[in-house]
Amino acid sequence: MSTLLARLKHVASPPIGLGCMNLSHGYGARVPEAEALRALDAAFDMGYRHFDTATLYGATANEQLVGRALRGKRDEVFLASKCGMAMDPESGQRVIDGRPATIRQQCEASLSRLNTDHLDLYYLHRLDRQVPIEESVGALARLVDEGKIHALGLSEVSATTLRRARSEYPVAAVQSEYSLWTRNPEIALIEACREADTTLVAFSPLGRGFLAGAVADPATLEEGDIRRGMPRFSAENFPHNLALLEELKALARSLDCNSGQLALAWLLAQGDDIVPIPGSRSIDHMRENLAAQSLRLSPSTLTRLNAMMQPGQVAGARYGAAQQGDIDTEAFTSEGG
Repeated sequence: MSTLLARLKHVASPPIGLGCMNLSHGYGARVPEAEALRALDAAFDMGYRHFDTATLYGATANEQLVGRALRGKRDEVFLASKCGMAMDPESGQRVIDGRPATIRQQCEASLSRLNTDHLDLYYLHRLDRQVPIEESVGALARLVDEGKIHALGLSEVSATTLRRARSEYPVAAVQSEYSLWTRNPEIALIEACREADTTLVAFSPLGRGFLAGAVADPATLEEGDIRRGMPRFSAENFPHNLALLEELKALARSLDCNSGQLALAWLLAQGDDIVPIPGSRSIDHMRENLAAQSLRLSPSTLTRLNAMMQPGQVAGARYGAAQQGDIDTEAFTSEGG
C-alpha cells in the first residue's frame, strides 16, 4: 500500500476527497466566506477527510479559508497543499517557480495560513522547466526530513518526469486530471505510478462539471470562469461534446444515479490506487459526489463506460495553448500533443 493510501486509511478517509479550489478560485467570483465555511463544515460532517488546496488558489485565500474551517479538526483530516505556482501580487499573473528557496518559503507560508505544523502531502504544483526536477524534489525531501511535510507529490507531470523525480526521493502521489473525458493518464502515467507505488490523485474527475451536467451553455458562465477559455467549452466544440453526454446520462438513469455519480464510480473502478478529488461550491453536490463510493458497477457497465468519450471522440484539447505550455503531461494526438 502506498504512503498516501496508508495515511488516508489512518484518518478513516473515504475513497473520494474534496478539492477546495472551487470555493475561491477558477469558477468566477469567490464564494462568500461565511457560506464557504459552512460548506467545508458540512463536508467534514458528511465524512470527507481528504482536503486539497494550494498556494495558488485565490492568491492564498483558499488556504486561509481551509485553515479556518479545519481549526480544531486537524488531527482528523488528511491535508494536502501545493507549491511552485503562485499569483504575483503586482502583476496578478501566475508564476511558476520550483527553486528550492521558493519551495521552502511557500511551504512555511502555507503552514501559517493553514494553522498547522505539518502537511500530510505537499505537491510541486507545476514543473519549472528552468529548474531540474531533482532540485525541486530535493527541496521537498528536506521538508520531509524536518517534519514540515509527511509526503511529497507532483502535479501535472509526465511519466518521464515522475521517473526522474523518484530517483531523487519517493513520490507518494501524482495529481493529474483524469475522468471519462480526459484519459491522458492512461497514456503512460498510470503505469509509471504503479511501478513506484505512487497514488494517482485525480482532479477534475467530473470534467469541470461537464460530466455532472452542470454546464448547459458555456456562454452563461460567470466572467472569470476558467472554462470560458477552455477549447472543450468553446462555441465550436461544446455542442458536439454535449451530445456525447446524453449516453452517460441515459446509462445513469438506468442505474438509478446521476451522471456525475456514475463518472466517479467509473474512476473508482479503475483501481484502489486512484483517488478522485471532485470540487464543488454546493453542499448538495458534495453529498451526491460522496455517495458515489457506494456504487458497484458490473463488468458490462464498465465496458460501456470505457467506450464512451474516447479521446478521438471529444472535441477540443483540455487546455488552451498558454496553459498547455505550463504542463508536462502526455497528450493525445487529437489534442495537438
